[in-house]
Amino acid sequence: MQQKLQQNVGLVKRVFNSVFDKYDLMNDIMSFGIHRIWKNELIHLLNPSENTKLIDVACGTGDIGSLFLKATNNNSQILCVDPNKKMINKAKKKFNKSKNINFNVSSAEKISAPSNYYDYYTISFGIRNTSNLDKSISEAYRVLKKGGRFLCLEFSKIENSNLNFLYEEYSKLIPMIGKVVVGNKDPYKYLIKSIREFVNQEELIEIMKKNKFHKCKYRNLSGGIVAIHSGWKL
Repeated sequence: MQQKLQQNVGLVKRVFNSVFDKYDLMNDIMSFGIHRIWKNELIHLLNPSENTKLIDVACGTGDIGSLFLKATNNNSQILCVDPNKKMINKAKKKFNKSKNINFNVSSAEKISAPSNYYDYYTISFGIRNTSNLDKSISEAYRVLKKGGRFLCLEFSKIENSNLNFLYEEYSKLIPMIGKVVVGNKDPYKYLIKSIREFVNQEELIEIMKKNKFHKCKYRNLSGGIVAIHSGWKL
């Protein structure tokens, strides 16, 4: 399934080149810090074992990798993947003393990584930015070993109409916040539009099943502002 807005690869690249330096700050401001709770919930749901391997795609500045290392007492291996080199360079600074992490500049649709290798695949607030959902999820299936687990944390569809109204009103402010903090509101116009155009919870489940994942389910967080989708390679 192609995502029309993201077909313009240059647009997505420009968006993240514009925001990488204050990416973490803006995430904290926009979500009032709640994105950290959501990411902790992802790791809690994953419940990783020690001596396992994680591939974290669309890793951004490395939040998930950091939480995964902590959850496994630094007894694990991580490959952090992101299509944006500037994001990868910022993530590297977080882990400059860690020998457990490697980095790879590649897209979710075509990952430079071995097949049937990783115990876990995570992608947080990244699958929405891919040009093709089927290719991205098919790649997730490819790199996971048999018995491996796929987890996706992404903005989703709010079920409560009152909460949705408040969220929509707040969303109108996001580009102006971006203008003040980053100096550019255009990346955050893209952000809001990409969230609105993204598939709903059930549609993403169907795409996962179509691409061979089993035991697919999702959990809404914050009333469906975001959702965690889970599936297994059996």
